[in-house]
Amino acid sequence: MKYHVLTIFPDILSGPLSESILGKAFERGTIGLNLVDIRDFTTDKHRMVDDYPYGGGPGMVMKPEPILRAVHSLEISDDAPIILLTPQGETFNQAMAWEFSRCPELVLVCGRYEGIDERVKEGLPIREISAGDFVLSGGEYAALIIIDAVSRLLPGVLGAQASPLDESFSGGLLEYPQYTRPAEYQGLKVPRILLSGDHGRIERWRREQSLERTFQKRPDLLENAQLDEQDRQFLQTLKKKLTKREKD
Repeated sequence: MKYHVLTIFPDILSGPLSESILGKAFERGTIGLNLVDIRDFTTDKHRMVDDYPYGGGPGMVMKPEPILRAVHSLEISDDAPIILLTPQGETFNQAMAWEFSRCPELVLVCGRYEGIDERVKEGLPIREISAGDFVLSGGEYAALIIIDAVSRLLPGVLGAQASPLDESFSGGLLEYPQYTRPAEYQGLKVPRILLSGDHGRIERWRREQSLERTFQKRPDLLENAQLDEQDRQFLQTLKKKLTKREKD
C-alpha cells in the first residue's frame, strides 16, 4: 500500500506518521508515503494556492490548477482511488477502511479554507469523504484518520494479525470489554468467566457483551451486523429483560 497525500502543510502529517505502529510500518516499507506539497505546482512567485471566490463571500477557495497539476504528476494506476477530504463527503467508516485496504495505492487530497474550486471535482474521478459531521481546519487531520484506519488492516502492520478482526465495528458490532491484571483493584473485580480458562464460554461471553454494548450504545449498527440465530435469540432476551427492568 502506498499513500499519496496532496497538501499545503506536509509537516502536519510527517510528524504523526513517524511515530508508533505506523512509523514502524513506514520504516519497514510495509506501507509507503508520498507527501506532495501542492505549492510546488504553482507558477507564480508567491506560490499562491488560493484566491477569493467568484460571486463574493467569506474566506478563500483553493485554486484548481495546482491541485490538478499535482494529481497529474503522480505515477498511479488508472483505478487508484482519488479521495477528496471534505465535510460534504460520505462519512468514513470501517467498511470503507476494509475497501481501501484492498487497494495498492490511495490518493488523498486535503482541502483547506472554504473548499476547493469545483472544477477539480469535474476534472478528476474524485470520491468525496468526510471524517464525520463536523468541520476541521483542513483535510490533513481526516487524512491521518484514514491512513491509520486503513493501514492497521494491512498484513504486517499490527503485531497480532487477529487484532483488527476483534475490534469495534468489525462484523458490525462494538468491541467487548477488556481487562488486564490485577484481577481485583480497589474492590473492582475482573469477571470470573475470564479467569475460568474455558475458552468456549469466554468467546460466547465476549460475543454477548458486544451485542449488549451495541444494542445500548449504537443500536443502528445492528441493522447491518452479521448475526446468527444465537445472536438474535440473545438480543430478544436482552430486549425483554430491559423492558421488564424499565417497567419495574
